[in-house]
Amino acid sequence: MITSIELGDFLSHKETKLDFENGVTVFVGQNGAGKSSIIDGLTFALFGQHTRKSNKGLIKRGAIQGFSKVFFTINSKQYVAVRKIDSKGGLAARFSEVTDEGIKEIAAGERKQFGESMTNEIEKIIGLDFEKLKIASIVQQGELNSIIKAKPKEFKELINAVIGIDKLDVASNSMKEATKDFREKIRGDVGYDDTHADILLRDLETHQNQLKEAIPKKENLSNEHKQLQQDLLDLRIRVEQDTPKIEKIKQLELRKQELQAYAREAIHEIQQEILQNERKIRDCEGCFQSIELKRDLESKVEKVDLAIDGVQKKIQELFNQAASLREKQLLATKLQLKDNRCPVCDSKVEKLNPLFQEKHLKEELVLIQENIVASKKEQEMYSKKKLEFVKKLQIARDAEAVLKAHSINNEEELKKIKEENKIKKINVQKIPSSSTSNLVEISQIDLHSKIIFENILNLEKDVKGFDEIEFTKLKNAINEKQSNLSLIDQQLGAITEKISKSEEQVKIIEKAIIELKTVKEYMTQLDSIQSNIFSRDGSVATSLRSWALNTISAKASEYLTLLNTKIQRMQLSEKARDITITCFSKKEVLDLESLSGGEQVSVALALRLGMAKLLGSSNLNLMILDEPTTHLDVERKKSLVEVLSQLSNISNSDMAMQFIIITHDAEIFENSAVERIYKFESDEKGSKVTAL
Repeated sequence: MITSIELGDFLSHKETKLDFENGVTVFVGQNGAGKSSIIDGLTFALFGQHTRKSNKGLIKRGAIQGFSKVFFTINSKQYVAVRKIDSKGGLAARFSEVTDEGIKEIAAGERKQFGESMTNEIEKIIGLDFEKLKIASIVQQGELNSIIKAKPKEFKELINAVIGIDKLDVASNSMKEATKDFREKIRGDVGYDDTHADILLRDLETHQNQLKEAIPKKENLSNEHKQLQQDLLDLRIRVEQDTPKIEKIKQLELRKQELQAYAREAIHEIQQEILQNERKIRDCEGCFQSIELKRDLESKVEKVDLAIDGVQKKIQELFNQAASLREKQLLATKLQLKDNRCPVCDSKVEKLNPLFQEKHLKEELVLIQENIVASKKEQEMYSKKKLEFVKKLQIARDAEAVLKAHSINNEEELKKIKEENKIKKINVQKIPSSSTSNLVEISQIDLHSKIIFENILNLEKDVKGFDEIEFTKLKNAINEKQSNLSLIDQQLGAITEKISKSEEQVKIIEKAIIELKTVKEYMTQLDSIQSNIFSRDGSVATSLRSWALNTISAKASEYLTLLNTKIQRMQLSEKARDITITCFSKKEVLDLESLSGGEQVSVALALRLGMAKLLGSSNLNLMILDEPTTHLDVERKKSLVEVLSQLSNISNSDMAMQFIIITHDAEIFENSAVERIYKFESDEKGSKVTAL
């Protein structure tokens, strides 16, 4: 039950605290005095929900923040829920248990992404969420008859929540989880679960059919594989016999090429020798004649050298004599007789020595100059002779060097070279130069060519009758059969693996089917329990709803009698997935749509109060009626007050209930047995609440 509520700067309430007890509490006052704000404060504190347009609209005008705090007890435990909101829209919430030791926090805030939700914790303890509580326990102003206007399916959900059948969902979900875990364990152990039984049977049939097809196919492939292996063996033996001939054919071709290359090289070498010999002959011809003149020329050069040296000495002597005479001639110009006296000793002489006579000296100089000219002509003549002899001597010496360079010692050797060169020219003309020429002729070049030719003859003998084209076809046949054999190997491997896997799968599936047969029987029993006991539409839930509907119907009918309507009885019944409401007068069945507004309110109130019988055993045990007298005439209002007064008896029984009535008809509660009445008034500061 709700024990108290505190509002601070919440809607029209500046600072309001209300205490509640079991039984009926009435809020009276004019519209706008803040009565309905108590409902918003209650639902905001518990669930964060309200009837206003936005959270900011909950803050009292002029305030920066507001709060609502609700204290309530369930199963002898006291709890407190408080929520705050500031002008920026920031929210704070805390849900706690009040114990003798102090306040013990249960949850704070709504951080659902972290698995934290104060609202979820409150819903667990109360047993209802906001939507269900709003329909079952909170009748908003003008919505008293909403219960009879709810869709049949929604009304059924409401009944389920009121009598606790929705808790079967928790058990059902738990069982579903257990069933799921069991299936997962079976799937982990066996590889399958009971839902795979039909699939396994189809898979088993598939694998068995695959085995029927694969086993004969494997036998055929094995036989084909053996035949191919034998064919390959025969072909390889033939190839092994002929393979050496392929190598000999290659060698034969190489030997032919070798012989032809040797012939070309031999021709080239002989031609080079012929050219060298011709150059040698050309260089040495006439050299022996030049050599025979060498000694005579050397003697002549030696004699000419001696003559040139003699003439040179003679010319030098003449130059010396001419120089001496010139000195004497210079002196003679100074030695002149004067009065037949010597210019040196002044002795008297008849004449001067001719050596000091100018005339004589001049004549002598002319003579010497003529001798010099004659000697130079003689020297020039000897030089020319020497040059002629030296040239001839150099030719002789060059000839000697040529013979020595060619190692020719005499004319017989040179003659022999000429004869050999003539023979080589004749032989080289006989050697074929073309690669396609007769190898027999080429083999006559020398001993080495003969050896190569004999090797060629032996190789031709060894490969005689061998067909290289047929040999190539034979190898191609081996490659083709080897390729086919590899393909069959792959097919055999694939089909063998397929057979192995199918056999393995058959064993696994057969074993799984045996195990799943037991599992399926067990799961069938679990499904039966699930559908019959834990399902909302199972036999247990149906029985509970039937009992609840009968109880509500009986109690509601009693309240309808007290409300003095023409409706004598109402019956709630379940059809398919819906719950319908049927009203009866003394003579006929009444359609809800045909009832007047006041009669519909009476039916709705009777249903609400009838459901209170069941709510007495729920967690919160609370019902709030906001302006329940709307659309009721004076007589029915009095009947309503009498009914509400009787609710105190329910509150004081073992099934205690708490009722909060909000109305502006204060006069109808005069002289009533209501436990507590709060009067709501509005002034400049906001709502003012006074206990009457």
